[in-house]
Amino acid sequence: MIIILHPDTEKTDPNYLKLTEYLSGLHNITIRTHEEIGTQQILTEIYLIGDTKQLDASIIESFEVVERVVRVSREYRILGRHKDDNRPSHFEYNGVRFGQDTMHVCAGLCAVDTPENVEIMMKTLRDHGLQCTRMGAYKPRTNPYSFQGHGKKCLPYVFELAGKYDIRVIAMEITHDNQIEEIHEALLQAGKPTGVMMQIGTRNIQNFELLKSVGRQKEFPVLLKRGFGITLEESLNAAEYLASEGNRNVIFCLRGMKTNFGDPHRNLVDFAHVPVIKRMTRMPVCIDPSHSVGSRNTSPDQILDLMHATVQGVIAGANMILVDFHPDPGIALIDGPQALRLEELPWFLEDIQIAREAYEMRCKAAAKYI
Repeated sequence: MIIILHPDTEKTDPNYLKLTEYLSGLHNITIRTHEEIGTQQILTEIYLIGDTKQLDASIIESFEVVERVVRVSREYRILGRHKDDNRPSHFEYNGVRFGQDTMHVCAGLCAVDTPENVEIMMKTLRDHGLQCTRMGAYKPRTNPYSFQGHGKKCLPYVFELAGKYDIRVIAMEITHDNQIEEIHEALLQAGKPTGVMMQIGTRNIQNFELLKSVGRQKEFPVLLKRGFGITLEESLNAAEYLASEGNRNVIFCLRGMKTNFGDPHRNLVDFAHVPVIKRMTRMPVCIDPSHSVGSRNTSPDQILDLMHATVQGVIAGANMILVDFHPDPGIALIDGPQALRLEELPWFLEDIQIAREAYEMRCKAAAKYI
């Protein structure tokens, strides 16, 4: 059960104290309080964990500080979209708003290679009005002899260049909890010119200790990639690990499922699950067409498979696109064969705009018949 309090409820308010006194007297119920501190107000939610079926919601709603009570209908209590709970959900980070009604393109380098290529990428994004990117500093690889990323050595110039070109958010994968502190320190030393969204990759989605560590910190939002070999429900429960530790600023990313049924694509594209996740949870949904398709193959209509896959996700309501670009894909240290070229960025953005407008038209059409 979730108890939603009126905005800006003070913990010293006598009516709040009456509520907590009542709740503390409930048997076999664990109480967990979560505060979301926004720019204009503080939102407080109280989670009752245990045997709540016998609790009378109307009694709890009678307390003056309570806005309403929501009965939990899914295992993922915090991030789930529960029955009769249609509240809009979004978060803001470093001046950028992320929600189920927004659209952002995070184009960038799968793996940081040189400062020159980072600067070219950042400048190109700025020139096309984008404020988000992806920059891989830490790279988990299947082959132990493959390039593992430059790690913390590249963070100073990545952050400095992001600030120079007004890139507000960098999606950056981490593989170990000590990298959280490395990123934090590098940002501080650079004067916080940008922000970082912690990315947890498909291989680490069931690294529960890493999930807990990332969830305990609230400085950075999280981009969580679906596990390539587990069910959607298992992946959503991994997201709940983050939220249960305190960090609810989570974006869920679809990146394809590992199976030969997806051949000749790298993975089986799973973007039909975009509306499913938006229905089941309140998380914004990201798609990663680069790692889903894994190539630059072109269909007879002269459109790249990767772009076809992208618009499938966008027209289904995706809120973010994580995509590989590189100034010279032929020399990219990781995943060069799937990276788009910088001169293709305007085409890519125009294609996305067409699909997004089609999605909005579909929503308007649906509203007429509901």
